[in-house]
Amino acid sequence: MRANYSALTAHGVYCPQSSAGCPMSELKKQVCFALYSASNAVMRAYRPLLDKLDLTYTQYLVMLALWARDDVSLKEIGQETGLDAGTLTPIVKRLETKGWLTRTVSREDERQKCIRLTEAGRQLQQEVRACCLGDSLRNQVDLADAELAQLKLLCDRVSAQLGR
Repeated sequence: MRANYSALTAHGVYCPQSSAGCPMSELKKQVCFALYSASNAVMRAYRPLLDKLDLTYTQYLVMLALWARDDVSLKEIGQETGLDAGTLTPIVKRLETKGWLTRTVSREDERQKCIRLTEAGRQLQQEVRACCLGDSLRNQVDLADAELAQLKLLCDRVSAQLGR
């Protein structure tokens, strides 16, 4: 579906057909900047709660992936989270140091590492639930549940179409 540039411009969204000559004053009208700003705002909103759990946002994403499906390869976690191996390896090592997961050589392929939650990692999931991270965000933004669901669907569509 092609964008209707005149309709977008009427809504204050700047979407030039060519990026040449894009004035910097149009920054706040850029869709990419709105996505970037919203993403940063969400991470800032989560930070105080995650700090109490001794987790960074990226570590939290890895743990979410493991809570959904334990005993997986590093590659599978990367596919689930969108993180590359260079980013993921130090995060997983840090989570292992904290005692929340273990890394072992896969029986099927010794080149692969198998990542498993420890009991402490499972307990952390209960602590995260008790913090109500999702409810915290929901309470900080003035959006109805249907609007949040629509926002998620749109973000998923953008990610899928851009190749994530």
